[in-house]
Parts: sequence; structure tokens; C-alpha cells
Amino acid sequence: MTTQHALMRRAAAAAGVAAAAVVLSACGSTTHDDHTTSARPSASSARHNAADVSFAQGMIPHHRQALEMAELAATRAASPEVRSLAVEIRKAQDPEIRTMSGWLAAWGEPVPAAGASGEHGGHAMSGMMTDQEMEDLGNSSGKAFDTAFLTLMVEHHRGAVEMARSELDNGAHRPAKDLARAVVTAQTNEIDRMNKLLGEK
Repeated sequence: MTTQHALMRRAAAAAGVAAAAVVLSACGSTTHDDHTTSARPSASSARHNAADVSFAQGMIPHHRQALEMAELAATRAASPEVRSLAVEIRKAQDPEIRTMSGWLAAWGEPVPAAGASGEHGGHAMSGMMTDQEMEDLGNSSGKAFDTAFLTLMVEHHRGAVEMARSELDNGAHRPAKDLARAVVTAQTNEIDRMNKLLGEK
């Protein structure tokens, strides 16, 4: 009986060592295996801050006004270059509005209503056109429209670039910062194009 009891104790000890080795191995995979994701936060839980919320809530009405201006160009612009630029603006900014609206909804933050004013946080957003400027643009056509559209859109884009740079400096949400970086690049290039077109008039 004594010998049998000793054998059973050794078997139990060996099983315990094996179990410990399995646990240690599992811990090691979490620590050292770059492909193990259980110890990392998921993408859906990516953090955001007040700057991200402000960026989205400010840029949505800013983009919406750019779309209104671009829609006017379809029937009022004389220059093919202006009409082409307006199409590019609509293709780029309409999806960005939907993206930013989705972020705000996911964060439980209010999405600016359609027709919201050019004020955000009690301050007029940089580059936004006044109601009078939008009315004057809508009442113009031909070369006069082209000049007014380009002049106003340059200022509008500069405002968007300023807002985007603030997001890059202060934001925390990586997708928002990526969008801000894209805005800076695309709209800076468009500003250069518009200034060139204005110089040719």
C-alpha cells in the first residue's frame, strides 16, 4: 500500500507541474506573441475627447455649406474648371458628413441639424459664408459667379483647414485625426488650384 500511495502522489505532482506549464505558456503567448489581441483594447473602444466632438460638430455644417455652394455651380458656373472642382468637392465632403455624423451618434453626442447656423460653441466658424453672401452667390451667374465662387470657397477652405489642424493638435480619436489630415491635404491643394484660376481671370 505504501508503494502504491507514493506512486499516486508522484503522478499527482507531475500533473500539477504540467498544468502550471500550460498556464505559464498561455501567459507567455499573451505577452510575447504579436498576433495575440486578447490583451489589447478593441478598435470599437478607441477613445475620443472633447476636441473630436467639437471637430465633428463644427465640420458637418461647414461641409454642408460647401455642398450648397457646389450645387449652385452646376447650373450657374461658366468655367468647366469651376464645375469640375464643384463636383470633386461634393464627392469628397458628402461621405465625410456621413462619417462624422456616425461618430457623433456612436458617442451619444448631438448631430448638427440640417440648416444649422455657422456658429459653434457661440462663435462663428472660420470661413463660413453669411446668409447675404450665399444669397448674392445664388443670384449671380456666368463669369461673375465663377469669381465669387472661387473667392468665397478659398476662404471657406481656409476655415476648414484651420479646424482640421486644431483637431490634429488636440484630438484623440485616430479616425478623426486621419480625416482631419486628409482635409488639410485635399483642401490646401484645392486652395492652390482656385487661386490659380482666380489669377487667370
